[in-house]
Amino acid sequence: MRSAVPVLLVEDDKVDVMTVQRAFKKNKITNPLFVVSNGEEALEYLHRTGPYSDPASAPRPGIILLDLNMPVMNGLELLKILKADEDLKRIPVIALTTSREEEDRIESFNLSVAGYIIKPVEFDKFVEAVRLIDLYWTLSELSPEVEDA
Repeated sequence: MRSAVPVLLVEDDKVDVMTVQRAFKKNKITNPLFVVSNGEEALEYLHRTGPYSDPASAPRPGIILLDLNMPVMNGLELLKILKADEDLKRIPVIALTTSREEEDRIESFNLSVAGYIIKPVEFDKFVEAVRLIDLYWTLSELSPEVEDA
């Protein structure tokens, strides 16, 4: 990923958050990583409301890594809202989840996820998955809104 582009991780499991942080470090990914723990908190972040009202603490992400299984508002519920929002729908979202449910995968792609990755259990495989995400987004063209933000 272009190193200046912020990444928003929507993940409720603290161990998984630390695993993503460690995988970023191991892959030498220097993008700022912002973490929220559920869909409602992600919307506050993205709309810069509540504790995220300061734009410096909630920069517009260039990509969202999204867990599907979360309390309060799950990933699919959040995706429906994001993709219906004219201001947010072009932010690429990658589902990074433990869900192997075919229904979740189909619904995620119906809601225009950029990718669906099942979280590997082994750390080395998780690091490789994050490396591939990084490689893809380094080579991909980003939305002009992300590059201008």
